[in-house]
Amino acid sequence: MIGLALRRSALIPLVLLVASAVVFCLSRLLGGNVTRSVIRSRSLASAPDPAAEARLAAELGLDRPLRDQYLAWLAGAVRGDLGRSFTTRAAVGPEVLGAAGVSATLAILGLAVALAVAVPAGVLAADRPGGAGDRAVDRLGAVVLAVPEFVVGPVLVLVVAVWAGWLPALGWGTPAQAVLPVVTLAFFPAALAARLVRAETRVALAHPSTTTAVAKGLTRRRVLAVHVLPRSLTAVLAEAGPFLAGTLGGAVVVEVVFDVPGLGRLLADAIGSRDLPTIQAGLVVVLAVALVLTLATELLGRALDPRLR
Repeated sequence: MIGLALRRSALIPLVLLVASAVVFCLSRLLGGNVTRSVIRSRSLASAPDPAAEARLAAELGLDRPLRDQYLAWLAGAVRGDLGRSFTTRAAVGPEVLGAAGVSATLAILGLAVALAVAVPAGVLAADRPGGAGDRAVDRLGAVVLAVPEFVVGPVLVLVVAVWAGWLPALGWGTPAQAVLPVVTLAFFPAALAARLVRAETRVALAHPSTTTAVAKGLTRRRVLAVHVLPRSLTAVLAEAGPFLAGTLGGAVVVEVVFDVPGLGRLLADAIGSRDLPTIQAGLVVVLAVALVLTLATELLGRALDPRLR
């Protein structure tokens, strides 16, 4: 286990290095004139003159070869300096990390709500095949999996916030403002996790230890709680990393819809203003988090499930 952790951890810097180079090159291929977009965002000038554009390009280092730009960025990133925003001129690192904290909070809350719904639903569906719970997991799950967050979010805003007036439609910072973004983000992982729990619960119900427990006269509730649920949750925990990484991806859309000041909103604004340092730093942070989560859940799954070892 320790050897696996060391081998996987050693690969993370290499993957981040290659990915950062790819992201750096792709961010430079964004359409539009970068210097013109930056000047407009700073001064609201509708038609910047070529001399001002040339001065700004030299100031930002955009007149240098792409290789030199990347090496300069990499040297700063190794020291913990992710550069300065083209538009606000503030350090990118604190801004990205602050937004990442908001996104992580949103993703964790969304995943917690999803599992709170999915685990009981999946166990109930597996315990009563063909019953109402089983049909709901099939039919509602298919509908939820087919509807993306950018559709679910506006519908919830229209129904819950506009028509009913129960909750605020936009913003972040109060429990009431967090409800709609969290619920929107929980839809997709809840449907996926419910199907996974149902499948694993069916396998656990057919396990010899479960059959023996039933033969001993244990109540159905005790059999499910003691013999079935731990086996089902092992599979869910093993997939928690990809689930959380996918939830972080969904948070990008949710943050834009609900005006949540997270990493997704920050990246959307940065792409619109061609703020290349913010785009670079944000995408690298997202990738780093996804890699660490994948490694952590792989190790957790091996620790919990002897079959994986």
